[in-house]
Amino acid sequence: MTAMIMHSPTLAIAPRQTSGFWRNSFAASLAVALHVGVLAALMLGWSAQKPVVEAPRVMHTQLVMLPPAPAPAPVPEPVAPVPPEPVVVPVPVPAKPTVDPQIQAQKLEKAALARKRVEDKKIEQQQQRLATEQRNRELEQQRLDQARLAAEKPRVATPAPAPAFDSRQYQPLSKEAPDYPERALDKNIEGDCSVEYTVNPQGRVENPKVLDGCHPLFMRPSLAAANTFRYQPRIVDGKPVAVPAVRNTFHYRIK
Repeated sequence: MTAMIMHSPTLAIAPRQTSGFWRNSFAASLAVALHVGVLAALMLGWSAQKPVVEAPRVMHTQLVMLPPAPAPAPVPEPVAPVPPEPVVVPVPVPAKPTVDPQIQAQKLEKAALARKRVEDKKIEQQQQRLATEQRNRELEQQRLDQARLAAEKPRVATPAPAPAFDSRQYQPLSKEAPDYPERALDKNIEGDCSVEYTVNPQGRVENPKVLDGCHPLFMRPSLAAANTFRYQPRIVDGKPVAVPAVRNTFHYRIK
């Protein structure tokens, strides 16, 4: 530092010396303080701060293997609706009615008696048929004898007229009894059945029909039995003729 000293005769020597000292002291102190601060900074490791350089940013990439995509699921085909199966409702089977063994035995006994009666009746009718055939043969023989006598010795007087013929009581040569219907036996049904028919010149039955009042179970066996009847041909003026409206009644009884 340079101190400029100005000389003036009016100034005293003492005040000029005191002002320079203090200025020199102040300057020296300031210089020392600056050096001490620099030294202290160096001792404490002060250094000029460098600008911070940012680290470069690095992008890391990684290869990732993805699994293969799954195959698309198959689309199901539309299924036609199946109609529901019909529900079978079980039909209750009615229980069979119990049959009393005693009643069943009575029915079987009655049926057996009826069959036996039918067989007895067939035997009786066969005997009657044989007797009727014998009587008819005798009557025919008598008629032939009378005709022969009339031819040999003609009578003068006029013969009396023969009684009117009743076709309803025309007796057959053969007559078989009908079979008793099984259903009628089981139900204990009895009754009568009348059949009307025509006897042709050959003595056979034609056009039989059932009259009113016959039970339906007795119609078929009555017609079947009437078709088996055989009659002696009716002779009128030496010729066989048909006999209409002949009737026969069948009696169905269980004994």
